[in-house]
Amino acid sequence: MDALPEFEVVQPSTLDEAIALRGRHPESSLLGGGTDLIVNIRRGIVAPSMLIELNRVSELRVIKADARTLEVGSSVKVADLAAHPDVEQHYPVVAQAAKLIAGPTHRNMGTVGGNICLDTRCIYYNQSEWWRGANHHCLKTTGEICHVAPKSRGVCFATYSGDLAPALLTLAAEIDLIGPLGKRTIPLSGLYIGYARQDQPITESTGDGKYYLSLRPGEFVAAVRARNTSGLRSAYEKVRIRRSIEYPVAGVAVALRRDGDKLIDLRVAITGTNPRPVLLDGTAEICDRPLDDRTFQRLDDLVRDQVMAMKTTFTPGHYRRRVASVLVRRVVERLFAA
Repeated sequence: MDALPEFEVVQPSTLDEAIALRGRHPESSLLGGGTDLIVNIRRGIVAPSMLIELNRVSELRVIKADARTLEVGSSVKVADLAAHPDVEQHYPVVAQAAKLIAGPTHRNMGTVGGNICLDTRCIYYNQSEWWRGANHHCLKTTGEICHVAPKSRGVCFATYSGDLAPALLTLAAEIDLIGPLGKRTIPLSGLYIGYARQDQPITESTGDGKYYLSLRPGEFVAAVRARNTSGLRSAYEKVRIRRSIEYPVAGVAVALRRDGDKLIDLRVAITGTNPRPVLLDGTAEICDRPLDDRTFQRLDDLVRDQVMAMKTTFTPGHYRRRVASVLVRRVVERLFAA
């Protein structure tokens, strides 16, 4: 769809105003930079009657970073996060992930909250309205079948591709959610429920590519917070078809600590492969030992078992899984040797 449908834009100046508006208009969409939302509106994927633009709410534009803690408001621009000197110094994995999001113009417009809550996507969903109609609408829009996995019995396999989430997951970040019923704080990992499993029903805690966030009606992200860990080394890398703009084939965040020749702490998170950012389970079991071929083999096994090998982009699923595995090894080796 080339022409935008009609909608109203409101601009609250305080957090209380934003909460009240969201409560009165649960069908509304939140607008930060609009780098993803406006594209989806233009494609006819969504058609909200109201956009609540949050950029004037000063409480949501705060960055606090020092050697102990990090706090970032949801309306902080990605470019500002990437260039913040204390974030670069104490939380390099976050700064590096921010610097690799899309292109410079997107980073100057896009917000932290928007990237954290980035819509899942696949080659059947992120197309124009006429294309989707000609190919029979998919499960994530108005269809009844997930074209990625037609035999999935009503489960959507659209992929999460945000860059900030894996970086923050390696720091055990928490997220502040706020809405008409008040404020709550949960682990960032608890925000993502897109497991795309066929052996259990979709619930508030286990979803798929269509139901991928645990936000309650009217809730939105206010801030994300993390604590530093002494001796922690961290970094983020990703592979994409084009150097800028493109979403990741796979993106990998790693945080680790070493004691002499031993790996004593390892956290790995991957994006671009599953309906959620994947914080690898089982990494603690391969610590307290040297970083050798056996360790890397066990790490490869964890990636293979937990990364989804479905074709949701123009690259085969098994290729993305292999890219993720190679990136994990590359970043772990580099950080361990630093």
